[in-house]
Amino acid sequence: MKNVLIVASKEIREGLRNRWVLATTLLLAALALTLSFLGSAPTGNVGVNRLDVVIVSLSSLTIFLVPLIALLLSHDAIVGEMERGTMLLLLSYPIGRNQVLLGKFLGHIAILSFATLFGYGAAAVALAATGTEIDAASWAAFAAMLASSVLLGAVFVAIGYFVSGLVGERSTAGGIAIGIWLFFVLIYDMALLGALVAAGGHALPSGLLDTLLLLNPTDTYRMFNLGSGEARAFSGMAGVAGHAGLSPIMLMCALAAWTIAPLTLAALTFSRREL
Repeated sequence: MKNVLIVASKEIREGLRNRWVLATTLLLAALALTLSFLGSAPTGNVGVNRLDVVIVSLSSLTIFLVPLIALLLSHDAIVGEMERGTMLLLLSYPIGRNQVLLGKFLGHIAILSFATLFGYGAAAVALAATGTEIDAASWAAFAAMLASSVLLGAVFVAIGYFVSGLVGERSTAGGIAIGIWLFFVLIYDMALLGALVAAGGHALPSGLLDTLLLLNPTDTYRMFNLGSGEARAFSGMAGVAGHAGLSPIMLMCALAAWTIAPLTLAALTFSRREL
């Protein structure tokens, strides 16, 4: 465990040197504050609104931004170090490949967690500072959104590692990472929407709809944050959520499985790769 923590601290220090932590935190904070004060667009209102509306806005932002940040952090985690020759040096010490991978994972998750907590937390603090009444249920939903946002980032960090372990060049890994982001964030939902339109207004069987939603981690995240509680009224997800049979626990378990599966594949790929 000590070796894992050493690698994790190394990744955090590199993130600080490369300004990754500062850049992602400032970006998330700026966008979150903008959405809080000007972005009640999901309800058609302008101005500061309840925290529930902010949750809808931030969840929609997260679906686009957090996966991209996670992939940019992780796509060259293995192949980049191999190109620079630092991986060979690192593995010359008494440390296993799985320990290196897990340490990198913890370091990158720490960076994402810090950026998400302080970036999005700034929006909640600013909202509370205006004197807006926020009940306990809204605070709980906001905390759940923060936790699920970090978990969504973990999914795409793990996917980035898998890609990084497969390819031989950083440029290739970067291109594949962007393609993965486009597929899960844009193309998959467009294809799903096309399937619903092709159904001619007939509802898909609930089991099929549940499966299609779980096959995309961003849709799983969307259902968790926008398909339950007060957010359903603002997000327009009430119809889909009512037809789907997915509980919040099932959705969180699906995100956890989406993290474990590619991370395991990345470990297997890395363990068989020649330096």
